[in-house]
Order: sequence, then C-alpha cells, then structure tokens
Amino acid sequence: MFLISLNGCPLPLMISYLKGTVAGIHRVTGNRVILILEVNQIGCELQIPPRMEPQLPAGSEVQIFTHLQVREEQPVLYGFASAAERDLFRQLIAVSGVGAQLAISLLDTLGLQDLVGAIVTGNTRLLAKTRGVGSKTAERIALELKTKLAQWRSEVGLLAAVPKACSPALREDVEITLLALGYTSSEVMRALIALNSDPSLSKNPDAEEWIRAAITWLSR
Repeated sequence: MFLISLNGCPLPLMISYLKGTVAGIHRVTGNRVILILEVNQIGCELQIPPRMEPQLPAGSEVQIFTHLQVREEQPVLYGFASAAERDLFRQLIAVSGVGAQLAISLLDTLGLQDLVGAIVTGNTRLLAKTRGVGSKTAERIALELKTKLAQWRSEVGLLAAVPKACSPALREDVEITLLALGYTSSEVMRALIALNSDPSLSKNPDAEEWIRAAITWLSR
C-alpha cells in the first residue's frame, strides 16, 4: 500500500495510473479477476473487469488506470483499461446502493459505450441485464447519473461519429428509441452506418422511418 503522512497520520496516496509488466492474472472467489502488475520490481495486485483479461498477455507492457478504495483499513486497488472507464466506475460507486463489485459487473457486462448509453437514455432493462442489478437499482442509477453522464460522455469523446446522412438531432432520436427497445449502442451505430448509404433515407429527416429501417436491418 502506498502511503503519505499528514500530521503524523498515514494516508493512502492517490494513484492515477501504473505502467508496468503483466506478471500474471488469476481468478479468486466470486469471479473476481486479479492482475499482478510488476512496477519497478514491485508486484501490485489490482482487481480488473474480467473482459480486460484477454488484453493482458503475460509479459506485456501496459498502462492501467487505477482507483484505490480503502474500507475498514483494507485497501483494494482497481484497474481499468482507460481513464474514462475508471472515471465511470467512480461515478457508479457514488450512487447509493452501488458498491465496487456491482460497478465492476456493470462495466464488464455492458462495456463503456453501452453502459453510458443505457444510463443516459434511462434504459433500465439493459442495465438490469447485469447480475445483481434489480429494477430499483437500475432506476436509481439512471436517475442519479443520467444528466451528469449526458454531458460527460461528450466531454471525453464517447460519442461515436455521426454518419453524414444522419444529423445529430436525428441520431439522438433514433438512438434513444432503439436503446429503449433493448438494442445496444454498438448495434445502433452499426445500423446507422449501414443505413447511411440507403438512397431512400439519405435525405429523409423522419426519425420514424430511420427507426423502422434500423429495426429491419438489425433483425436480419
């Protein structure tokens, strides 16, 4: 544990990220995945979302963004692939009733883009696909974070490029509707990109036409 001293009292040092070599990865109780990252000949243990594991072959040099949590004097260091993932994790654990393990599960189940999209559009059905997230918890997450994340995802560049034939306002209408129907952000964007070349839609500003065409494309 990294400590600094303030008036003689040890306090945990905030670590933004670590750069080092992957020494190993192992799973522990509760499907938790622990990364052993060697940094300057020190082996650091970080809990990471399981979806990160394939990206971290042994011996590879990596940069891991971190969040240190201390509960009952027991420090746990969490690791993430990007600063955006780490920052979203921090937003999630600030919601009443959402602990670190549930926040990790949300990130692991939905991924960054789809999780933010589900929260911003109030898609509680998609949020509830995560094990341990009931309808009330999903509603609380959407209620508390919807406005914050709507601006945040734009600031950190999470909004994918809008196809030329689809204006930002039109894309927002289509995205909100399709996400509410249970489609993911990545599915919605693939549909919009595919429909961008459809001559019957290229100059059509009617969101309902785009939505029907997108559903047809996604149902193939």
